Amino acid sequence: MGITMIVISLVLLMYFAYRGYSIIFIAPLFAVVAAIGSGYASMPVYSEIYMTKAAEYIKTYYPVFLLGAVFAKLMEEGGLAASVADKIVSALGRDRAVLAVLLGCGVLTYGGLSVFVVAFVMYPFSAILFREADIPKRLLPGLLWMGIFTYSMVAIPGTPQIQNIIPTSFFGTTTWAGMGLGLIGAVLYFTIAWGWISYRHKSLQRKGEGYGRHYLNEPEASKEALPDWRLSALPLFMVIVLNLVISNPFHWTWAYHWAADSLDSFIPLKLSLLAGGVDKVQAIWSINVALLLSSIAAAWIGRKRLALKGGVAHPVNAGAMGSAGAILNVASGYAFGCVIAALPAFESIRQMLLHLSIGDGPLLSVIITTNIMTGVTGSSSGGMTIALGMLGQEWLNWAQQLGMSPEVLHRIICMASECIDTVPQSGALVTLMAVCGLTHRESYYDVLVLTLLKTIVVFLCLFIYMATGIV
Repeated sequence: MGITMIVISLVLLMYFAYRGYSIIFIAPLFAVVAAIGSGYASMPVYSEIYMTKAAEYIKTYYPVFLLGAVFAKLMEEGGLAASVADKIVSALGRDRAVLAVLLGCGVLTYGGLSVFVVAFVMYPFSAILFREADIPKRLLPGLLWMGIFTYSMVAIPGTPQIQNIIPTSFFGTTTWAGMGLGLIGAVLYFTIAWGWISYRHKSLQRKGEGYGRHYLNEPEASKEALPDWRLSALPLFMVIVLNLVISNPFHWTWAYHWAADSLDSFIPLKLSLLAGGVDKVQAIWSINVALLLSSIAAAWIGRKRLALKGGVAHPVNAGAMGSAGAILNVASGYAFGCVIAALPAFESIRQMLLHLSIGDGPLLSVIITTNIMTGVTGSSSGGMTIALGMLGQEWLNWAQQLGMSPEVLHRIICMASECIDTVPQSGALVTLMAVCGLTHRESYYDVLVLTLLKTIVVFLCLFIYMATGIV
């Protein structure tokens, strides 16, 4: 009965998420459903497992969500993000429209803007460029997804997106982990996106299909003056450089070093510290500092435009409010996974997943488990956190027994989270479609093909690692 209830709870979670119900509300309900027949009483499951794990997640990651959202809103409302995007798009022009969109999305995402802000900022420029180049607009959601959510979000080392930060607290790595595999994955993602959309454009062009007649959310060229693109790009550059110097993944003598005994002074207080050591949290501390300092720079550079919109308080407040909902969504998925993992019936599933392997390592188990959870939740960060909550420690122990670097686990699980997160019920995909003013019927074919193609990337990286040992 135990396994049956786990499966039922997972199916119900997926169904109601697809129907548009908030995971914040349904995750605790179905976590309790999963525990029926387990021997655990319902309310203790909710209060002592679900809520405790949700609180642990929020405690660890909320500053990243908060500072990231505030930074993104400052860049957006100050016109800095639009200025950078406009420069990239205008420099490459309509003859290189696909390349311009891919690069513009990647620069903003890698520079620290939240993925949804990048979608809102890049859409107007991309749509106008597609219209001028007479490229079918229905190709735009797939291209925007590949530019925002793949190579610059999970593959390029150092990216400040939450998907690249989450594994650091489980594996004691930094955001720069797995540089070799990450760069290979980034090239593959980029090539797939550029190649497929270019092929589809030429194919549809031969059939006489152009941009098409669209009426929903159609942008018009803005005549509003934007800040200088060089100054606008400075905060993006600061996020990357400050994160590199402060996290110091290469152990440079001249860069910053977090004191290894930073937590020792709290021992007499007898606090229940979640971090076992500084190595588990220094990557998160580093990106927090980088985002804070970059936010100050963004506020100063965009101060004139911000003054016309109510001052700095407006983007700060909007970012803070938005971050609360974002972290509750992911924390709810993580807590649901922790409840599942704590149930006695899950042990047989755990063993099945842990015995998935190519060679002696845990990487196939990492990929398959993460894909299952990502498909269920329709969220890369949600699927990753559930998978790590269930099996993260077992994967780390397994890797350590083989002498495998935790950096390999870090980069592989990042890329594994970006495989089938484009299921139809994906909240991010639904949002992106709405931003573009398009429907699943119009655009999902290309999204589906790109989903299948981008899923291959993590398996190619797995085989490359096995054949060469490159990290």
